[in-house]
Amino acid sequence: MQIQVNSSNQIQGNVRLNDWVRTTLQSNLERYEDDLTRIEVHLRDDNGAKPGTHDKRCQMEARPKGHSPISVTHTAGSLDQAVDGAASKLNHALEHFYGKLRSKRGVLELSDPDA
Repeated sequence: MQIQVNSSNQIQGNVRLNDWVRTTLQSNLERYEDDLTRIEVHLRDDNGAKPGTHDKRCQMEARPKGHSPISVTHTAGSLDQAVDGAASKLNHALEHFYGKLRSKRGVLELSDPDA
């Protein structure tokens, strides 16, 4: 699974930030590692230099093998909270997605007349 981290002009992207985001995603989504080709992370500060609550945004887009991308967004007061919140949302979205796939496969297998 490839993890690509992108940041806007207002966020100082550096090796430490990229490594932290990758580590966070790998620990939260390790069970999906074989099922995903890539995760794209987009970090931005909506207000720029102006202070404000919930102005840090993290968007994550996971690309399951053979399926359409799944995207989640979380805004928070700090970049840490935004990344953690988006990782949690992505984990939940992937659980839901793969749960639906498993239930559809189960229905197809049960209705298969050759079984």
